[in-house]
Amino acid sequence: MKLPLVPLSEKRAKKISKHYLGWGQRLSKIFPSLDINLERAGFSMEAREWSSVAFYSFLNYFSIIFVIIFSIAIMSNMIFSTALLTSMLVGFAVGFGTFFYINMYPRIIVSRKIRDVEKNLPQALHHLLIEVRSGMPLFNSFISLARSNYGSLSKEFQNVVNEINTGKSEIEALEKMTRENYSLYFRRIMWQLVNAMKSGADIGSTLKEIVEQMTLEQKADIKKYGVQLNSMALFYMIFVIIFPTLGIVFLLILSSFMGAFFDIQVIMLGVLGFLVLIQFLFIGMIKGKRPVGV
Repeated sequence: MKLPLVPLSEKRAKKISKHYLGWGQRLSKIFPSLDINLERAGFSMEAREWSSVAFYSFLNYFSIIFVIIFSIAIMSNMIFSTALLTSMLVGFAVGFGTFFYINMYPRIIVSRKIRDVEKNLPQALHHLLIEVRSGMPLFNSFISLARSNYGSLSKEFQNVVNEINTGKSEIEALEKMTRENYSLYFRRIMWQLVNAMKSGADIGSTLKEIVEQMTLEQKADIKKYGVQLNSMALFYMIFVIIFPTLGIVFLLILSSFMGAFFDIQVIMLGVLGFLVLIQFLFIGMIKGKRPVGV
């Protein structure tokens, strides 16, 4: 698996990380769940090795960005001290952002897997309910789900089908899938189905109750999401429109009175970078708050 923001293979990255294991050992303590997330994401690296690669990337990106910005600043006849400070700040910001993103990447991969399972769960359960109510055996319904386009969820049910084909019962296969899945929401739903099968209850009635319960939860989550969007819209207006506009006007007025006390071009670049960062954060917040299955 390719490492994020690192133009190296995993084998090559491991080799380079040996030079920074001391730093990696100390820095990995900042991310206590890194070991677990690396295993769940499918990376065959220890936390200290991963953080060592992240530290190497920090040094690499810091050096490259520093040289580029400093060269451009000098060619633009910027004051040496201002060029040096600006280059160091921009290089450090890019390097630190790279370091943080690489260390968070395993968690992001796990979250994507969980999200992929959860977003298709309502449709898959509707599918399963229709199949069971139409008289199709449960095993054949699992095969139908495995062959459908439900992303990671179809792969999960394909594993269930494979387990049943090897001699396990439907209950054992479902229990194994439920235990090994990382989504608490998915596990809660599947345990209801497994317990119903163990008790001998009607699977169709159980599935109908689960689907109705999920529908009510979705409606409540959508209403809650609408309220959160109003708050985030206010946050966007304040930090992206009002503050930058008033801040730039204030700085222009201040510079007209104080002369060249500070470099207005550097300030404008900083404001631009701040606006770009806020845009990404806002988009991430909207996606992160979106209800399951919507």
